[in-house]
Amino acid sequence: MNDKPSRLGRGLAALIGDMATMDGQRIAESGSGVKRLPVEFITANRANPRRTFDNDQLEELTNSIREKGVMQPLLVRPSDDPNIFEIIAGERRWRAAQRAGLHDVPVIVREVDDKEALELAIIENVQRADLNPLEEAMGYGQLIEQFDYTQQDLAQVIGKSRSHVANTMRLLRLPEDVRDMVSSGALTAGHARTLITADDPGTLARQIVGSGLSVREAEALSQQRESSPKNKTVRAERDADTVALERRLADALGLSVALSHSDSGGKVEIRYKTLEQLDGICAKLTGH
Repeated sequence: MNDKPSRLGRGLAALIGDMATMDGQRIAESGSGVKRLPVEFITANRANPRRTFDNDQLEELTNSIREKGVMQPLLVRPSDDPNIFEIIAGERRWRAAQRAGLHDVPVIVREVDDKEALELAIIENVQRADLNPLEEAMGYGQLIEQFDYTQQDLAQVIGKSRSHVANTMRLLRLPEDVRDMVSSGALTAGHARTLITADDPGTLARQIVGSGLSVREAEALSQQRESSPKNKTVRAERDADTVALERRLADALGLSVALSHSDSGGKVEIRYKTLEQLDGICAKLTGH
């Protein structure tokens, strides 16, 4: 795993070779490995992190391809069927080419396994800013769950900070109705992150969208809801040992810590004000 960041961090272009801009109607086999394949010999990437394709943008690309051809080759890999190739990167170009009535498209064929195919798909989409925040989070989640990546590995691979990866993946903790708002673009990632620790993120999300609140206003609304009297709990009297332990933990974390316990168990509550503070807590707990 240690060699992945240095190998992949160079970016997609370094991995698939230089893709010079060429006339899509006249690309033939070349020294860079570019060749043409019939569109029916190509299939979509079953693990593509990108789930949505904006119809208006796809129509614009279709018109461009109809006029000028496919200017950048698709990256594909062989499948179990010797006549079929699976897309690693370039599904939107493939879809638009079919709409435009093209019979074949330029491709570069690479022999890669499932792990590297997913890596390349995420890198290309992130570099082109083609993923919505939730798709990006789901892509990161796939690499972590299927291939034992750490957040630090991902950060180096995609050229982002570890806090960016951590904050993006926190979107997966939101309820489905809020995630749908992020996918559709009704909520930005910044808005959504203010809802992660909210007691009722769905209600707050609808209020944010309905009122057209800025991210700063959304943060203020979330904090206001958390500090309302009905959300406050009355602390029971605590013994000196509990108070001392709270102070030790607070000194270690640099944040406010509250302990509560009973015969049946207890809980530790760590209060933070910013996502950077939350990221610091996660780093200390996970060691990454």
